Amino acid sequence: MPLKSLKVLDFSTLLPGPFATMMLADMGAEVLRVESPNRQDLTRILPPLDEQGVSYIHQTLNRSKRSIGLDLKKQEAVDLVKKMVTEYDIVIEQFRPGVMQRFGLDYQSLKEINPKLIYCSITGYGQTGPYKHRGGHDINYLAIAGVASYTGTKETGPVPVGFQIADVAGGSMHAVNGILAAVIERQISGEGQYIDISMTDAAFALNAMSGAGALGSGIAPGLEQETLNGASFYNHYETKDGRYFSVGSIEPAFMQQLCQTIGREDLIKNGFDYSAESQAPLIAALKGAFIQHDFDYWQDVFVKLDACVEPTLTVVEAAEHPQMQARNMVVEVTTTDNNKIKQIASPIKFSRNQPNYTSAGCRVGHHNQEVLTEMGFNNDEIETMQENGVLG
Repeated sequence: MPLKSLKVLDFSTLLPGPFATMMLADMGAEVLRVESPNRQDLTRILPPLDEQGVSYIHQTLNRSKRSIGLDLKKQEAVDLVKKMVTEYDIVIEQFRPGVMQRFGLDYQSLKEINPKLIYCSITGYGQTGPYKHRGGHDINYLAIAGVASYTGTKETGPVPVGFQIADVAGGSMHAVNGILAAVIERQISGEGQYIDISMTDAAFALNAMSGAGALGSGIAPGLEQETLNGASFYNHYETKDGRYFSVGSIEPAFMQQLCQTIGREDLIKNGFDYSAESQAPLIAALKGAFIQHDFDYWQDVFVKLDACVEPTLTVVEAAEHPQMQARNMVVEVTTTDNNKIKQIASPIKFSRNQPNYTSAGCRVGHHNQEVLTEMGFNNDEIETMQENGVLG
């Protein structure tokens, strides 16, 4: 795998950090989670749970990773981490600013041990600024970053989005980009560096088109005021049985097929005039057409066309879609109990390398013995650490 040579110490919990290290593990990096035996990662108990009471979410986010349970409030545990750092390339942590420094495991401390270390901190607001110690969640970061202000309808106002945009598209993916860029730079300079990832910064950067227009013109986008956020036909339309279809027929060829299909060729020209007066009859015609027939009817119609009209699927339906199946986007991964569970696969396709999903996420400290034996400790020393509460 492309990242087979990289070793990662992962101190993160919940979603952003674990998703980032899952991406690295999927590409071959060796990831060791350093977990607290006293403070549970909440994803471990997020439903739904399997028959053993283990969260499917946790088992996916932490696949192909090993786990060691360490109480970082004990000096012996901190000393163990410092010994590990000599052999690792990357550290990822997700505490609030200052926490790793209190443990003595901040970048400056570990850099003295391993100058080549790449150290990435993922936080809500970053390591600087008046909000650096402030708590937050995905909905807050999207609000502060301006994303929520034009995502929703005039009737409902901003809406809670179904997946964690700032956490994943913001924090996780920007963290991976930054880490791999630092790895490449290290090949030139021979030195590691510190990476400060703010999920709010990353969410702000996701305002790609609307943000560019807003900063250039000084005019902020609003709810249902943009072509792609509800001011045009570009939307979801309800079917007779309460399901939905997505319509994105922006280009002329697609618009022509769409209007011909609903028997309104007279509205083709309306698709390219984004004034409210021109869009209103097109939107009304689409609403009127889709509501006349059920979901299956429209599936049979549009599967034969190339009109940028697709069914709005559930996640379970998406997993069974022929395109997802053809792309091997659902895989079976073995748990530590030798069961098989389905998971979403890595979306990155390499021509010469295939992902090897070694196992689903495991319990805290599942690899204590294995990891410490590799470090040169004997069974008596490991047992003493266990008795002293260093391990979990």
